[in-house]
Amino acid sequence: MPYKSRSALPDSVTHVLPAHAQDIYLAAFNSAWDEYENKNDRKGDSTREEVAHKVAWAAVKHGYEKGSDSKWHKKKS
Repeated sequence: MPYKSRSALPDSVTHVLPAHAQDIYLAAFNSAWDEYENKNDRKGDSTREEVAHKVAWAAVKHGYEKGSDSKWHKKKS
């Protein structure tokens, strides 16, 4: 199900990502939720929700990385 706000995101997201990364996650998840509605658009037996979470994490990792301090930081350009 799509998320309406950052506060609705899973704890595994809100407890580790900074606010901006959470915004990216939310937008990517909701977009993927819409895009992969049809099972034929998904690979393997992944559920719509599983695919949306994978897409959301990939979007976060595009602009953020986990530092040596185990916290997520914006990638340097």
